[in-house]
Amino acid sequence: MTDLDLLEKKLAFVESCVSELQRLAVAEKIDTDLKERRFIEHTLQLAIQACLDAASHVVSDDRLGEPSTTRELFLLLARAGRLSQELAQRLSAAAGFRNVLVHGYAEVDNRITRDVLEHHLGDLLDFAAALRQQRP
Repeated sequence: MTDLDLLEKKLAFVESCVSELQRLAVAEKIDTDLKERRFIEHTLQLAIQACLDAASHVVSDDRLGEPSTTRELFLLLARAGRLSQELAQRLSAAAGFRNVLVHGYAEVDNRITRDVLEHHLGDLLDFAAALRQQRP
């Protein structure tokens, strides 16, 4: 059974990170201000990781399958009807972006970071809302 208190803490943390980015981030400075770029990248990393943690918790506790990658967590939630397929695909892409940030598979492209900041924070909030709707 899913630990609802733990899940709520993860979802609240996602919302806090998104709120901080919306209030404090200055997208125009990503290319010129190292502190701004690091703040944005790190806060995005934390928010996406909290989504992954919440997804992993639900997938595991509800026995929705064994993901072969972290990106697959969201697809398993969609297969179980917990997320729309479209949102699962966007969150899967966010997990891939998080992997680039964390593991340095490639140089982080500031244009992608800015796109995530300006156009995809809502995906993280939609994830939190979708999981809350599933609670008993």
